[in-house]
Amino acid sequence: MHIDTDHAATWLRAAATAARGASAVLARVPAEQRNAGLRAAAAELRARSQAIVAANAEDLVAFDAGGGTKAFRDRLALTPARVEAMAHGLDDIAALPDPLARTLAEWTRPNGLTIRRVAQPIGVIGMIYESRPNVGADAAGLCLKAGSAVILRGGSDSFHSARAIHAALIEGLRAAGLPEAAVQVPPETDRAYVAAILGAAGLIDLIIPRGGKSLVERVQREARVPVLAHAEGLCHTYVHEKADPAMARAIVANAKMRRTGICGSTETLLIDAAVAPALLPLLVADLRALGCDFRADARARAIVADLPAASDGDFDTEWLDSILSVAVVDGVADAVAHILRHGSEHTEAIITEDAEAAARFLNGVDSAVAMWNASTQFCDGGEFGFGAEIGIATGRVHARGPVGLEQLTTFRYHVLGNGQIRP
Repeated sequence: MHIDTDHAATWLRAAATAARGASAVLARVPAEQRNAGLRAAAAELRARSQAIVAANAEDLVAFDAGGGTKAFRDRLALTPARVEAMAHGLDDIAALPDPLARTLAEWTRPNGLTIRRVAQPIGVIGMIYESRPNVGADAAGLCLKAGSAVILRGGSDSFHSARAIHAALIEGLRAAGLPEAAVQVPPETDRAYVAAILGAAGLIDLIIPRGGKSLVERVQREARVPVLAHAEGLCHTYVHEKADPAMARAIVANAKMRRTGICGSTETLLIDAAVAPALLPLLVADLRALGCDFRADARARAIVADLPAASDGDFDTEWLDSILSVAVVDGVADAVAHILRHGSEHTEAIITEDAEAAARFLNGVDSAVAMWNASTQFCDGGEFGFGAEIGIATGRVHARGPVGLEQLTTFRYHVLGNGQIRP
């Protein structure tokens, strides 16, 4: 179905106006009422689990008919366990402290004025995401808890799933006496709604894209609204010469193959030349046993001869699949230089028993998240203790890394006086 841009823009204006009113309500109601809405929505997700999985099956039939990668299908698919995980995520958010009940700083001026910086909802958020329908529930839950309304535009491939999830969320809002306009989705899949959201200056306060490189680039290019950017997850794991071999084997296998379709999956393995002859064949064998393929530089192929050769662009590719780029490097400085040249400033990890080398790596990379002796797949709001996340911010303004409740608020000031006038 194709609609004209005026139709989409008209819907967006009405939706954003209603969302603005809803956000004003959310900012005023007690935290417990917002929490009640989250818990009621979680209960509805559980009650409607079969219906949500059935709706997802419609999306999967259409996806299979059109073709696509196994990793992309995994991102799209819902199971009862994944629906339960969505519900559990909402319960977890409800249990977190109220992000609005925070005084961020307080000081008193020589003239007696007391100034407080206090947490404030952002207002109306536009969320544009692809493939993973659970993102809608996570985003709605976080925005609701943070006192903001959200307009969700999921990928057309997850349309039926998103609508079924949205219906459960709305029932939760209704049960808690919260405005239904706090969470809205466009009525059709047409891309004109994306254009309407991107052009909604004055109606939407912040846009958060979550998806592939082309989506994020389009949002950054066309948006007339501030963007909290989530670039591609071109993550690296670097095996230092003083890595524990058993630890390296376990971490690399997990970082690449636990789930290949998520943005925290390692896409490039860097290994020191000093240990590559002994350790690289073991890492390759481990990963091959798990179904991984490779794209390797000449130095790696000199050690494991049957590795496929990497092309010029392979080290700039987010595979989101069972493919791993491999390069041999000469120490921390060389590894960091490779990451700065090819990375997307998402997540990088070093495996080493040398604390000084780890410090040089952690301070040398410029990514949102840097790790020492841990799988890059820990780059996740839940694993950071934030509850569900709305995405991984790789930009340099407002927030970086997993975006949870704290990152979904801004601030304002309260100034308390006792009659001061300015001379």
